[in-house]
Amino acid sequence: MSKADSTPKGVTDIRLSTAAEQHLRDAELPNLVPGALQPIDPDDFARPGDPRHPPRILLLYGSLRERSYSRLLSEEAARLLQHLGCDTRTFSPDGLPLPDAAFEDGEPADHPKVAELRDFATWSEGMMWVSPERHGAMTGIMKAQIDWLPLSLGGVRPTQGKTLALAQVSGGSQSFNTLNQMRVLGRWMRMVTIPNQSSVPKAFAEFDEAGRMKPSPFYMRLVDVCEELVRFTWMVRGRSALLTDRYSERVESAEETSARVNHLSI
Repeated sequence: MSKADSTPKGVTDIRLSTAAEQHLRDAELPNLVPGALQPIDPDDFARPGDPRHPPRILLLYGSLRERSYSRLLSEEAARLLQHLGCDTRTFSPDGLPLPDAAFEDGEPADHPKVAELRDFATWSEGMMWVSPERHGAMTGIMKAQIDWLPLSLGGVRPTQGKTLALAQVSGGSQSFNTLNQMRVLGRWMRMVTIPNQSSVPKAFAEFDEAGRMKPSPFYMRLVDVCEELVRFTWMVRGRSALLTDRYSERVESAEETSARVNHLSI
């Protein structure tokens, strides 16, 4: 009796072969050319002893509009990153207060949206920032999220040594102003910002009614960016502490230790 014959009448056998599971993943990414986006082999980028769990990527977007094209682009990127074996989280900036806002009930860091953003940042091993361009620059919503991320948080640096990919959407012609701004911020946050980047002009014409990105050279560039981010994350995360080990900070730590010992001996 065949497998199909052994299934009780009226019951659908939901067990899937590896090929069927791959087909379902591909169905979520209908614009991919079959076979062109190859699986990423960690052995090509990680060394023995490096972490082997799925790379953890945090996505941030910079608009609260109901049909936010930066959010739609981040969702498209998340699908691609998951297809490439990543674990992703997307932070919604809805409800995030302005930096330096006064609170009656406690410190700003006690605000649930601030705590959520910082928890996501600490969890992540790489990030992707997607912002609209407004008046030739990134939006205040995008900048506020980055401003809420401290360089140091309870002895942990939530961004240092982590990978970063950048993307922007525009309502008009193609621009790179926002990308250039975010690249400066990435360096300030001590992140490893990948060379490739995505700029989508006239974003209203690049997404269908369901919010999915249409096939185009802009979509192919987004695939390139996601693929590169995953490769860099596999390569960097296992040695980020070594890459960011700084002489100046080692000297500072030694001086602090010396001052403490000398103070105790007085």
